[in-house]
Amino acid sequence: MENLIGKKAPKFSATAVVNGGEIIENFSLEQYVGKKHVIFFFYPLDFTFVCPTEIIAFQDKMEEFDKRNVAIVGCSVDSEFSHWAWLNTELKDGGIKGVKYPLVSDLSKTISENYGVLAGQYDYDEEGNSTFVGAPVAYRGLFLIDKEGKIRHQVINDLPLGRNIDEAIRMVDALQHFEEYGEVCPANWHEGEKAMKATSEGVADYLGNLHN
Repeated sequence: MENLIGKKAPKFSATAVVNGGEIIENFSLEQYVGKKHVIFFFYPLDFTFVCPTEIIAFQDKMEEFDKRNVAIVGCSVDSEFSHWAWLNTELKDGGIKGVKYPLVSDLSKTISENYGVLAGQYDYDEEGNSTFVGAPVAYRGLFLIDKEGKIRHQVINDLPLGRNIDEAIRMVDALQHFEEYGEVCPANWHEGEKAMKATSEGVADYLGNLHN
């Protein structure tokens, strides 16, 4: 998988479903540059099992993301029509009705490929025919993008492994703390806890206080 940390988030323009049911064309993350941090996450497929637990968990935490001025955007290789149908299916029937943040359609798989999360690759068979080797879906990739459009955090899980949404919030807090105060955030740091200066003295002071 490609390391995108410190690089500009790959650009795309694609169809998405927003506000739980409105299909729009030419959706892009560029609309957030200079305005919001973004968590852009990939999931394998609509109408599956682990995926709705993650998608609904993000929606359940939207108040937390909103107060941090963070946009949440999901993406899979399904069509916008599949997204729309899933968004209009009740939770008791396996749907994700009530989810309001955008879900992007990556039917061509180019967005997943550009972000390095496609669970397979295109190849050619012995007759020279184009074929896909692996699973033609996205791994559970998550990218934290700053207001300049630069990727500052990425994590990629295999298909069976659901993500921790509270950890995504912790990463947002750490990045925003660093941006505001210039202090770096140590292991297991949470908002409101002591951070440290990026110097040898700062590390020594932090560790000394931690073990006293």
